[in-house]
Amino acid sequence: MSQHIHNLMGESMKGLRDLVDVDCIIGKPIVTASGTTIIPISKVTFGFGSGGSDIAKSTKDDFGGGAGAGVTIQPLCFLIEREGDVRILNVNQSRTTADAIVNMVPEAIDRISAMVNKTKEPQPAAQPAQEQQTSVPECPPQQ
Repeated sequence: MSQHIHNLMGESMKGLRDLVDVDCIIGKPIVTASGTTIIPISKVTFGFGSGGSDIAKSTKDDFGGGAGAGVTIQPLCFLIEREGDVRILNVNQSRTTADAIVNMVPEAIDRISAMVNKTKEPQPAAQPAQEQQTSVPECPPQQ
């Protein structure tokens, strides 16, 4: 029986290897006419099960068994590179608060970088304030 199960599992695993390769997870880069590179990123989930049974000894080598496998491929996002700038374009909206926070990090970093770069720009020299003379009313003499 063990040889039959081994063969059954081996064939099923071979089929899974043929279905799931690295190009399913990190897709092949797509270069557009404008020079933008788009790389699809997917989540691959698979399951596998097998089983078998020996039939009581008879004149034949009887065996009953089966195997099954399932694969799902879910697109998650696209990496988009344009002129040295890399962005993530999510396919699905955030489902949890943690997802939303993680998705906001690149934008927050961009905004902070812009503020830091803005403060590093040379500021015009401050002009000295011109003195203004004001007249102070005289107090009447005290009696």
